[in-house]
Amino acid sequence: MSAASLLAADSMWELFSRAVSLRDYNTRVVLAGTTMLGVSGGLVGTFLILRKRALAADVVSHAALPGIALAFLLAERFSPGSGRSTGVLLLGAFVSGLLGMAMTLAIRSWTRIKDDAALAIVLGLFFGVGTALFTVVQKTKTGNAAGLRDFVFGKTASLVAADVWLIGGISVVVIVLCSGVFKELSLLCFDEEFAAARGYRTTLLDGLLTLMAVTVTLIGLQSVGLLLVVALLLIPPTAARFWTNDLKIMSGLAAAIGGASCAGGVVLSAAFPRLAAGAVIVLTGSGLFLVSLVFGKERGLFPRWRSQRQFEQRIGRSDLLRACYELLEPILGANETTQESLTKFEIDELELSGMRQWPAGRFHGLVSTAVREGLLVSMSTDGYQLTSRGAEEARDAVRHHRLWEIYLLTQTDLDPRLVDRGADGIEHVLDPDQLAELERRLDNESPHGVPPSPHPLAITAETP
Repeated sequence: MSAASLLAADSMWELFSRAVSLRDYNTRVVLAGTTMLGVSGGLVGTFLILRKRALAADVVSHAALPGIALAFLLAERFSPGSGRSTGVLLLGAFVSGLLGMAMTLAIRSWTRIKDDAALAIVLGLFFGVGTALFTVVQKTKTGNAAGLRDFVFGKTASLVAADVWLIGGISVVVIVLCSGVFKELSLLCFDEEFAAARGYRTTLLDGLLTLMAVTVTLIGLQSVGLLLVVALLLIPPTAARFWTNDLKIMSGLAAAIGGASCAGGVVLSAAFPRLAAGAVIVLTGSGLFLVSLVFGKERGLFPRWRSQRQFEQRIGRSDLLRACYELLEPILGANETTQESLTKFEIDELELSGMRQWPAGRFHGLVSTAVREGLLVSMSTDGYQLTSRGAEEARDAVRHHRLWEIYLLTQTDLDPRLVDRGADGIEHVLDPDQLAELERRLDNESPHGVPPSPHPLAITAETP
C-alpha cells in the first residue's frame, strides 16, 4: 500500500473517530438540537398517522417555500442585509405553512373535493408560487448569498449554535405540549365523536395538532430541507407501528427512532463530510424502518411469516391426529375409543395418507413432525401407532371438530353435506371458554367424551 493511501486511510479514521467520540463542539451542538427535533417529529407524527393526515407535513413544507422567499424579499426591502436572519425566514415559513393548511381545510369543508385532491392542489399551488419567487430572489444583489437554498436541501452540518438552540428549544416545547395533551389527542384520534360528547373541544385539539405539525416541519427545514422534512414526521411512527399495538409504547418508540435517526445521521455526516447530513438522517431512519418492517414484533414480515407457519403446522398436526382417530373409530366402536385403546392398534401409512388426500411431501412432513414430537411411533411395517399423548390430542381434536359440526347442524341451516368443511375452518381457533359455551348451547353434548360424528365419515380433500 502506498504512502498516500495510508495517509488517506489514517485521515478517514481520524474523522470517523472524532465524529463518534463527539470531540468537536459543533458536532455535539448539532447532535443535541437535531436529536430533539427527531424526538418531537416522531411524537407528533404518531398522531398525524392515526388521524390519517400523513401528507399534511408534505403540504406544510412545500407551502412554506413562498413564505421563505417573501420574508427574505420584505426584509431586504425594509432593512437590507436582514433577509438572512433565521428568525425572519422561519416566521415567513410559519405564516405561509399555516395559510397552506388553512386553505386545505377550507377546500375540504366548502367543496366536494376529496382530501388527497385538496392536498395536491394546495401543494402544487404554493410550490409553484415559491419557485417563481425564488427566481426573483436569485436576481437580487444579495439573493445568492442568502442561503435560501439551505431551506430546500437542508444544512445540518453547517448549523450555528444559535440555530441549534432555536431548533432544540422549540422541539422541547413541542414535546412537552404533546405529552401534556397526550390523553386528549389519543381520544381525538380513535373516537372524535366520543371526545366531543365528553366535552372536549375537538376543533381546538385538531388545530393544536396541526400547529405542532407545522412547527416541527418548519424547524426541520434547516436540518433536512423541505424536500425531506416529511420523513421526520412519517418514518418514525410508521416504523414503531410494526413493534406494538399500544399507543403509549408506539409513541415512545417513534420518538426514540426519530431521535436515533437524527443522531445517527449527524454522526455519519460528521465522519464522512462529503455526505449531505439531511439525506443521511433520512437514510438512517429508512434503515430503521426496514429493520422494523422485517423484524417488528407485531406486524413485521418475519414474525408474521413465522406465526402463520406455526398456525399451519398446528392445523396440520390436528388434522393428522383426527385422521388417525377416525381410522381407528370403526375398529374400536364409537364408545370404546378411550385414550388407552387408541394406542393399541397400528395405523397403515397408505390408509392414513388417503384420509385427507395430502400431497406426499406434505404428508411425510406432518408424520415426521408428529413422530419427533412424540405423538406417533413409527412401526417396522410401514405403519404408525399413537402414543398416549398423541391419543389424548387426537380425542381433543375430534371432540372440538364434532362439537362445532353439531352446532352447525342444530343451530344453523347449513347443508349437512357442507358441515364437515365448515367445521374445518373454525375448530382450530376455539379456546376453552368458547368450547364451554358451545357445550352449554348444545345441552352438554358429551361434555367429557367425544360425540359420535353427525354424518358418515368420508375421505375429504385437505383444506387449502
